[in-house]
Amino acid sequence: MSDYACGDQCAAGPAGRLVPLEEAVGLVLAHDITEIVPGRSKGPAFRKGHVVRREDLEHLARLGKRHLYVLEIGPDQVHEDEAARAMARALAGEGVEPAGPPAEGKVTLVAARDGLFEVDVERLTAFNLVPEVMCGTIHRHTPVKRGQALAGTRAIPLLIRRGNLEQALEVAGGGLMWVRSLRPLKAGVVVTGNEVAAGLIEDRFAGIVADKLEALGGSVMGVRITPDDRAAVAGAIRSLLAEGAEMVITTAGMSVDPDDVTRLGIADAGGFDLVYGSPVLPGAMFLVGMLRGPEGEVPVLGVPACALFHPTTILDLVLPRIMAGERFDRAEIARLAHGGYCQNCAGGCRFPACGFGRGS
Repeated sequence: MSDYACGDQCAAGPAGRLVPLEEAVGLVLAHDITEIVPGRSKGPAFRKGHVVRREDLEHLARLGKRHLYVLEIGPDQVHEDEAARAMARALAGEGVEPAGPPAEGKVTLVAARDGLFEVDVERLTAFNLVPEVMCGTIHRHTPVKRGQALAGTRAIPLLIRRGNLEQALEVAGGGLMWVRSLRPLKAGVVVTGNEVAAGLIEDRFAGIVADKLEALGGSVMGVRITPDDRAAVAGAIRSLLAEGAEMVITTAGMSVDPDDVTRLGIADAGGFDLVYGSPVLPGAMFLVGMLRGPEGEVPVLGVPACALFHPTTILDLVLPRIMAGERFDRAEIARLAHGGYCQNCAGGCRFPACGFGRGS
């Protein structure tokens, strides 16, 4: 390898040499070799980086090749395909796997199961600080399906220094991305509001919550509709817990209006470690905490009325993580601020293919 003044990530590559076709077996092509079929196709018959095999010689001869411009891999160098395979194996944690062999030097990493994608951002950054390698991922905390592409990794040059590969593998060792399984929680839903309880308006909240739960593998095990009365809210929560609710989601009644007493009812029902208020719009009046059920601690979410009018709110950011077993405190809620402003995209909501909640 030559040294270049432009630094470790210099785009300049190692020099090649011309060799007779019959002497090229085992050497690496330094450029694509194009094949033209008149009137039908034009494209690479052999790509840059291909290791010439004996069975390739006849094909190359038909293309008019008598000499090839090739690279020789030194003892301190590794071919991009070998490096990509090794890095993919090292990067993949539980629930993540390589999709197949390298394609043009890149290996795609995919979800091996449904769940919530996570990545150690600091280690990912450290990996990308190693010269000559790269790995890019989707955002963490994203619900994913089995087979979904999560990341891609490759060596930057055709031949990577062995020492750089070893350093990258050490950083990635044991996996720095994984997919957490989601628990199929059975949720009890408490819909609050005098107008709904009196039958003056039809409830739509329970259906919205059910759709979001079912998309993540959960379900609604019971619904209670109560007026804006803290004792009624507390009683509804207790009854759902007694019937086996593994999570409780209350809807509406979360603002500072004196009639909005849902959060007080949650506290009366035994709520603890409650965090009220969030730096997310829509969802500033959100509440998260815990309750004690017959079988142990149960998460409780207080969802403000904004979830009736906005397709995506803080509920969409927190619910998957709760179902993955995460527990929120004030600091974790505060981290949602970066990316916590929904831009109400013109033409319709594109979440999660947008920036909402993606800074946390």
